[in-house]
Amino acid sequence: MAKDTKARILATALEMFSKNGYAGTNIRELTSSLGLGKSSMYRHFNSKEEIWNTLLDEMIAYYTSRFGSPEHLPPVPESPEELVVITMRMVDFTVHDEKIVMTRKVLAVEQFRDDRARELASRHFLTGLTAMFTPVFSGMMDRGLLRRDDPEMLAFAYTAPISALIHLCDREPEKTPDAMARIEAFCRHFIRTYKI
Repeated sequence: MAKDTKARILATALEMFSKNGYAGTNIRELTSSLGLGKSSMYRHFNSKEEIWNTLLDEMIAYYTSRFGSPEHLPPVPESPEELVVITMRMVDFTVHDEKIVMTRKVLAVEQFRDDRARELASRHFLTGLTAMFTPVFSGMMDRGLLRRDDPEMLAFAYTAPISALIHLCDREPEKTPDAMARIEAFCRHFIRTYKI
């Protein structure tokens, strides 16, 4: 039961932080929305800051286990088409998983207030994606699927436009189908440009 309450607090906090930001979310509203008293909440968390840090820890683990990270790389594709399939599966997850969408919104806003959020935003929106795809492109070059080039620069050139279109989905959800189509078209253009 205590574990369920803690999970409910974190889920509601994520939702409120994604809508109102950290500063715009107060403990009284959070506990009230859960039907808890402040004392019940403080049995699980000492402060709003502890909720924030626990939430970030949980979202890092959630994202890493389902999307990947530089430590948990996607497989090196066997063909250029498989690169498109892997990429679109990753994009579909990151655009449609509500927890990830809310986390991305929180990081986008809170990166200007919180050092940890800034570091996570940089990693998830830019540096981590480059680090994930650098060995993918290196492996594809080794397999003779892509022409030789700097794999880190290719990873950056590949992931930056995709990341930008994912952020468009967050800002303007009605454009998600078009953005997904543009991402797939970009992936195919990239392959035409760099394949052997």
